[in-house]
Amino acid sequence: MLHDAMTFGLVLTCRTAAQHYDIWLHDPQGEPHVAVPVARGGRVPVRAKVHWGAPLIPRDPDALIDPIENVLAYIAECEPFEQALATWDSAFNKGLVEMAAMSRLPLRPAARRVLAEASPFADAGLETYLRTRLRWLRMPLRIQTWIHGHRVDALIGARLVLQIDGKHHVGAQRSEDIKHDAELKLLGYHVIRVSYTQVMFDWPAVQDLIMRAVAQGLHLAA
Repeated sequence: MLHDAMTFGLVLTCRTAAQHYDIWLHDPQGEPHVAVPVARGGRVPVRAKVHWGAPLIPRDPDALIDPIENVLAYIAECEPFEQALATWDSAFNKGLVEMAAMSRLPLRPAARRVLAEASPFADAGLETYLRTRLRWLRMPLRIQTWIHGHRVDALIGARLVLQIDGKHHVGAQRSEDIKHDAELKLLGYHVIRVSYTQVMFDWPAVQDLIMRAVAQGLHLAA
């Protein structure tokens, strides 16, 4: 796609440029996203999602990748709110742009909404998803916090731990996870362990487990 951008005077932006910046995307698959210089106009001779209009940050005429501020602005318009928020959180966490700097730009309403909910402390999309999906519980929620020498994915209330297993939770890592779960239980914590796939594609079932644990008071200190 970089070759096409060079050939036809396009700029990689939005989801495609986000992959270049190595920030989190809900799903990196799909057609490329490009921006067209305002003065160029006309038909784009490549199969792509095309973003028109003046950018937030002026583009170098020779640039092939949009500035991160422009990328995030397009992401806010292109992606569902939760997914856009996760991408913005990732960019802030990596220090690619400061939240204060974004706030001073002439953002459109969708980007303003994302910025209002963004945080620089989430380094992966799942952390953002947990923050937004569990906020309605109206109780303390700590993401990626340390308990008994290990980091847990989420602590709900005082004693309910949510752990999310990815592909690397096998072999020695799996044994260490089981050991830590047992230690947490001896310390009075209740552990709910689910998979990445469950969180991403079967969230209602995960939420149901959490709701039932809260209903039983398993989030409360003894």
